[in-house]
Amino acid sequence: MKSYLTVEDILQRKHFEESEVVAGYEGLSRLVKWVHVVEVTNIRNLLNGNELILSTGVAWQGKKEHFISLVKQLIALQASGLCIEMGTYTTIIPEEVIEIANRAQFPIILIHKEVPFVDITQDIHGLLINHQYKILSDLESYSLELSKKLLTIDHYNEVLKMIRNYLQVQVMIVFHKKEEVQCFPDVMEQEQRTLLQGVKREGDSLSHKTPYSIARLPIKLLGETYAELIIASDERELTEFDHLILDRTATALAELLLRDLYVEEKRRVEETKWVMSWLSGKETEEGIYEHLAFHSSTVKPKGAFVCIVKLDSIPQNMSVQLTYFKLAFRSIFDQQGFSMFAIEKANNIIFILVNERSPQTWKKRMKEGLTRLKASDVVRKGMNNKKPLFGVGKFVNKLSDIHKSYQSAEETLRIKDRLSEQSDSYFYEDLHVFRFISLLSRTVDLNEVVDEYLAPVIEYDRKYNGKLMETLKTYLVCNGSKQETARQLFIVRQTLYHRLHKLEKLIGKDFMKHEKRLALEFMLLSYEFLTTSKPIEEKDHDAL
Repeated sequence: MKSYLTVEDILQRKHFEESEVVAGYEGLSRLVKWVHVVEVTNIRNLLNGNELILSTGVAWQGKKEHFISLVKQLIALQASGLCIEMGTYTTIIPEEVIEIANRAQFPIILIHKEVPFVDITQDIHGLLINHQYKILSDLESYSLELSKKLLTIDHYNEVLKMIRNYLQVQVMIVFHKKEEVQCFPDVMEQEQRTLLQGVKREGDSLSHKTPYSIARLPIKLLGETYAELIIASDERELTEFDHLILDRTATALAELLLRDLYVEEKRRVEETKWVMSWLSGKETEEGIYEHLAFHSSTVKPKGAFVCIVKLDSIPQNMSVQLTYFKLAFRSIFDQQGFSMFAIEKANNIIFILVNERSPQTWKKRMKEGLTRLKASDVVRKGMNNKKPLFGVGKFVNKLSDIHKSYQSAEETLRIKDRLSEQSDSYFYEDLHVFRFISLLSRTVDLNEVVDEYLAPVIEYDRKYNGKLMETLKTYLVCNGSKQETARQLFIVRQTLYHRLHKLEKLIGKDFMKHEKRLALEFMLLSYEFLTTSKPIEEKDHDAL
């Protein structure tokens, strides 16, 4: 339906049968909200806009400058057009007036047959009033149809299609948090940019000109602006009816989106609860396979493992980047033969990766995937300089043993987080002796054990600024080769002999015997673990 009246519509009425448009042809689509008779030249406080003006010309009779001033005032006040009764007071329209009206696309209509203005106003005002009643009726019908549609549709696109077909305008919805824009009907990328620039300028206090007539309304969910519904037209000016339809549609969209969010949140919570239960070891092998068969029927499990991605913090404005990160993670590791389940916990993203290829190649494929992920733009540029820390747990053949992989992935992160010099490996099985050191540090006073073996050497280096600890470590790594030790330390043989003699005095001449040498190597690694660790607060492990 047509929700507005234009100058062109008015010209179809019987009283305008002998009328002529002499200027402003391009403005015949201007809206008409009222008809007003004007017989004065100063009208700055008499109009509200969108009035069609009727005049005999008596006010400017013989005074061209008054006529020009009146036309300029009407244009500035956004009148719809000027209808002049020709004959009695006006016989000719000056060229200057026609030029001004053409530039402003302001219609000037000449009425060549004498018609009482009261007949014209009664006719058009009656038409406008009847039109308003029809608008209210149509608005109620639209609202009723929209309410019925909400009961049957599954996607908001149906609502956008409905308002598009009803108003014949371009419709856009902008999702703020997702930074996503959808247009209905679809438009080319360049046109979409032009539309968005018009929307931005329309809200600018500087009121930049835009080729579109635009109306916009926020869609609020739970007190927050979730999206914005926008309608635009480059063919006509939007009316109050358009705004009313926009308001009804935005309300309906809010109801639909809130319903969808509730369903999605409920599904996500249920999925998260199940994954957490799986990670805690509460799910049986049979139950896991049943769940996978129902939700991921194409997955053919051949073992699984857990990968934890830790960030220092996850600010609210990173929600979009995290979504892209998870999408990139899924895309990359899907190509490597893994199906994925993901949940967020504190600053961690926990991924369960179900292997679908040969178990013998899982580690190689995982390494390749992590290398690709770390080199991707989503990690290098999209994480706000938050470098993620990866911890990969051990591979388990039984899906019900995934809690063991989860615990080992946590242990991997715990160890890697404490070491100041990060290992190139992300895997629990590559940490070797540090796994035992970490375990020992939580059960005994590791400092006391280290002091038992290395306290004299540590004290000597502290007191004399010596290099005995470095010498001992290098000497053991070089399997007792004095030539290689001296070369790696960049010292002469005589200096090395002097240091080794000092070490024998401090820790005994037997420090190169097999059992004691193993103990010293273990204590050196423990000392490095303790002295290079980042200062962290020990936290109890929350049970899932």
